[in-house]
Amino acid sequence: MISYKDVCKSYGQTAAVVGLNLEVKEGEFFGLLGPNGAGKTTIMRMTAALTPVSSGVITVNGEQLHRDLVKVKQKIGVVPQYSNLEGELTAWENLEYHGRLYGIPRAARRRRIDELLEFAELTERQNDPARLFSGGMQRKLMIAKTLMHDPQILLLDEPTVGLDASVRRRIWDLLRQIKARGLTIFLTTHYLDEAQILCERVGLIDAGRLVLADAPQNIISGVGQYVLEYFSDGHTSQEFFADKESAIAAARNVQGDFKVREANLEDAFISLTNRDLGGNDEV
Repeated sequence: MISYKDVCKSYGQTAAVVGLNLEVKEGEFFGLLGPNGAGKTTIMRMTAALTPVSSGVITVNGEQLHRDLVKVKQKIGVVPQYSNLEGELTAWENLEYHGRLYGIPRAARRRRIDELLEFAELTERQNDPARLFSGGMQRKLMIAKTLMHDPQILLLDEPTVGLDASVRRRIWDLLRQIKARGLTIFLTTHYLDEAQILCERVGLIDAGRLVLADAPQNIISGVGQYVLEYFSDGHTSQEFFADKESAIAAARNVQGDFKVREANLEDAFISLTNRDLGGNDEV
């Protein structure tokens, strides 16, 4: 569905993305993980045709992204990290405006608006200005707006950033329903639990380079299923093991407090890159 071949992006002398080779399959839920400034947002912007590549090729369904821009853009829906809603317009008017931009006939447009407002649980608030909505409601309306033109691919840049835990989980349910409809979903996130729960595969990116792309559990297993974590010489150290018994046996040699637990994606990322996750992308 989406193919990246030797894709690079530079801003002056700064390399934001270096030699990206990746395939996102049709109907797949793919997540891109990385620390502040790793290049995730740049990859998302290039995929949405908002930023041109410096070199290399991105194709969507075999068509180069720059060759037939309008045709390709019709297949893509983008939910940016920050709100792209018209705050003074109502929820209904935001969807109506987007539908008109994409040339959806009036009758089909009205049916689609009603369907999406119900899908996003916003029917009762359809006549309220978007600026009065909570963060979670705005995010649901942004997703509904993006679905107005019935895209095949949904790009989400940090879709739940800044939302509390209960709202995040409602957004997850919404995304699962979208996935069930057969859309290809490509998201960036800093929330490791989000990627581990939602994504069939994740890509770990560091300093603009793709470190690894695989199923979350395969990445964790490759590092070690269990981690021995202890504080020593002023910092926290981690050792990885294939099984819990081996981790407990090693813990007998640890001086002071320790913890043996199941490894997660964050542990795997730190082990593979020696860097932590956190913050928002700068490039």
